[in-house]
Amino acid sequence: MTQLGVNIDHVATVRNARGGAEPCPVTAALLAELAGADSIVCHLREDRRHIRDRDVRLLRELVKTSLQLEMATHPDVIRVALEVKPSEIMLVPERRAELTTEGGLDVAGQRETLKAVITRFADAGIGVSVFIDADRAQVDAAKAAGAGTVELHTGPYCHAATETERERELDRLETAAHAAWEAGLCVHAGHGLNYGNIRPLLKRVPVEKVNIGHAIVSRAVFAGLENAVREMKRLVSG
Repeated sequence: MTQLGVNIDHVATVRNARGGAEPCPVTAALLAELAGADSIVCHLREDRRHIRDRDVRLLRELVKTSLQLEMATHPDVIRVALEVKPSEIMLVPERRAELTTEGGLDVAGQRETLKAVITRFADAGIGVSVFIDADRAQVDAAKAAGAGTVELHTGPYCHAATETERERELDRLETAAHAAWEAGLCVHAGHGLNYGNIRPLLKRVPVEKVNIGHAIVSRAVFAGLENAVREMKRLVSG
C-alpha cells in the first residue's frame, strides 16, 4: 500500500508572511500524523524562506512517524542535518530565484560530488533519497552514488496540457520506477500531485510513497488540515 508523506513547507510560508508565530508548521505536522500521514516532509532552504532551523529541531523531537528533510548541498544545511539526524534526507536542486523546485537533481552530471555527500549521511545513519527526473541515466547514477531511494519528479505529468502528454509522462515515470526497483532502490514520487491526478499515477507507477504538500495545505484552507490529509490518504491508499 502506497504511503503518504505530508510536506508542511507552505504552512511555514503563511507564518513567515506576517513575521509571527502562526500558523505553526510543527503543529501542522502533528495534526497530519493524527490524520494518517505516514511521514512528514520539510525543505530547509539556504535562504530559510519557509522552514527554519528551529522548526527542524522541534520536528525531529516531536514527529512520531518519520521526518524527511529536503535540502541542497549547502554546507550550513548539511551541518544542521548532521546535527538533527532526520530519518531521511532528500537531496534536491535549489536556486534562490525559483518559486519551487523546478526539476530533478542532475545526479549523473555530479555523481562523485554527490557520492561524497551521500557517504557522510550514510555514515551518520541517515537514509538518503535523491529527487530525479524520470530518466534511466539518473536512476543508474543515483544507485552508483549510494542513494537508497529515488523520488521521481512528477511535475511534467501533473502539468501536462493534453491527454497525450500525460500518457507520455506516465510512460516515462513507469519505466523509471521499474528500473529503480530492479536496481534495488526504493521509489517515491512527488511534485505537483493533487486530489485529481494522484489515482491515475498510482494505477500505473509502482511507488512506495508519494510526498504531497501544496495541494493538501490548499485544501486545508477550506476543509481543515485533518480532513484534507484524511482525504488524500484515502486516495493514496486506494
